[in-house]
Amino acid sequence: MAPEPSSTSSAITLHVNGEQHRLTVDHRTTLLDALRERLDLTGTKKGCDQGQCGACTVLVDQRRVVSCLSLAVAAEGREVTTIEGMADGDDLHPVQQAFLDLDGYQCGYCTPGQICSAVALIEEHAAGWPSAVTPDVGPDTAPAPLTPDEIRERLSGNLCRCGAYVPIVQAVARAAETHAQSRTRAEEAAA
Repeated sequence: MAPEPSSTSSAITLHVNGEQHRLTVDHRTTLLDALRERLDLTGTKKGCDQGQCGACTVLVDQRRVVSCLSLAVAAEGREVTTIEGMADGDDLHPVQQAFLDLDGYQCGYCTPGQICSAVALIEEHAAGWPSAVTPDVGPDTAPAPLTPDEIRERLSGNLCRCGAYVPIVQAVARAAETHAQSRTRAEEAAA
């Protein structure tokens, strides 16, 4: 049972990986600490604790967030997805599978944040969102291809101290291709 809220704490409900969790947290508790310390979801890593490395990246309402800079109270009522919620039972998410197939990890510490970020960047790209390296962002232009430069720019907030960037970019490209093929099949089936 959660302790009663005080003037410096709040009772919140976090929706994490499809499950509701009722917690009483200090107003200063980060989402990262709530996930790791209170919910025992330790896949999300505490790297720099300053929002610079991306190891703590999770999805909040399907948008990537560095959880070390996000307050737990701000996530109340929103859908939080951590690395533990990416797979569908025993079936890995296509990004997870691509990382596994192409050795998109070394020590694995940054991998959960990399994967969460990659899932979001594939969706952002599919929705037509430009990046800093997108060549033409006019209203009548087609989405830019997801080139290695696009992937690197879109993942620039996630650092890998082991230097596994080449296979990470390859894994994201493969997962994006799988995602595009799935969307095409779904559109054809709906037509």
